[in-house]
Amino acid sequence: VQLQASGGGLVQAGGSLRLSCASSGRTFSRYPMAWFRQAPGKEREFVARINWSGSSTNYADSVKARFTISRDNAEDTVYLQMNGLKPEDTAVYYCAAGGLGTDTRAYQYWGQGTQVTVSS
Repeated sequence: VQLQASGGGLVQAGGSLRLSCASSGRTFSRYPMAWFRQAPGKEREFVARINWSGSSTNYADSVKARFTISRDNAEDTVYLQMNGLKPEDTAVYYCAAGGLGTDTRAYQYWGQGTQVTVSS
C-alpha cells in the first residue's frame, strides 16, 4: 500500500483545511486508516482514526469537535477536515494504514506527510 498525502498549507487561526490521503493499493478498503502529526521538536502524535467501513472514528482530545476523519473506499482516499485551526495545530500531518489504536508503531504503511501551518 502506497499513501500520498496532500492538502496542507498556510492558514490563519480559525480557518479550515482539508487533507487528503490517496492510496495506490487495491486493498485500501480493508485497512483502518489514521492521521498523525509531528510538530518541530516533538514526537509524532495521534490525531484521528477510522475503521475500514467508516462506521467508527476516534479522535485525540486536542482535535475533538474540530476535526473530522472520513473515507471514500470507492476513491481509495481518506480525508481529514480541519476546522477552527489553532497555531498549536501546526505540524507535518501523516496518514497511516494497517494499524489499530493510537500508537505509531502499530501502523505498517505511511504517507510522506503534508505541512500544515497555522498563523496567529
